[in-house]
Amino acid sequence: MGIKVGIIQQHNTADREDNKRRLAEKIRSLAKQGAELIVLQELHNGLYFCQTEDVSIFDQAEPIPGPSTEFYGSIAKEQQVIIVTSLFERRAPGLYHNTAVVFEKDGTIAGKYRKMHIPDDPGYYEKFYFTPGDLGFQPIQTSVGRLGVLVCWDQWYPEAARLMALAGAEMLIYPTAIGWDTNDTHDEQQRQRIAWQTVMRGHAVANGLPVVAVNRVGDEDGVPFWGTSFVAGPQGELLYEAPTNQETEAIIDIDTQRSEQVRRWWPFLRDRRIEEYKNITKRFID
Repeated sequence: MGIKVGIIQQHNTADREDNKRRLAEKIRSLAKQGAELIVLQELHNGLYFCQTEDVSIFDQAEPIPGPSTEFYGSIAKEQQVIIVTSLFERRAPGLYHNTAVVFEKDGTIAGKYRKMHIPDDPGYYEKFYFTPGDLGFQPIQTSVGRLGVLVCWDQWYPEAARLMALAGAEMLIYPTAIGWDTNDTHDEQQRQRIAWQTVMRGHAVANGLPVVAVNRVGDEDGVPFWGTSFVAGPQGELLYEAPTNQETEAIIDIDTQRSEQVRRWWPFLRDRRIEEYKNITKRFID
């Protein structure tokens, strides 16, 4: 038994309506090719706006439900496909989140996840825009299984992946926006890109779950996003890897029964020493 997962790695421009139009075309194309679940990149409607701190950008945020959920929900219903989206949520005046919304095949909202780990680095000033999530690490139930949806910076944290797995996630999904600093050497850039993929493949291994990571691609205001969207199986094996420098749509078959067998071979959850992990909730052990 398996799931056909579609991924869309797109180069965005400042034309938000054109970005959405192109995404809609690609969703329809993948659905017609048999995709059952389609994953989009982080903040896919527009440019990655966190490169600067600008209060006018809050105008791009939307309520959930709102215009974008209506737009993607209607496509999900039209194509009878599950879609994982990533939106700039306006929860209240002055309160905004980086929120993944999952649509069921009938167009309804199956659930949402608010990004928990918020970075603050040069070119990634997300703490200015996003309040940390408060929905916890709860998988979203869909007709193709329980999806452990996390967002970008969350992907560096084994705790987030583990908590999703412990809550019954059957797949880990990471909409992403990450790229190179042009001041870094080529070797340093490649080390970062490989580390990004390696840590998520490690989450696959440690939890016996497939991982789907979908990144942006192309230059946006001087930041070259490195693509490399990929799908890994529950032993970390690469099932698909996108190029670093071009838009890509692909469908990957994921064997949903394989996790059960892998967890029998490698019973990491059985052998966890939960009584010894109390210090994990501390910031640092002095």
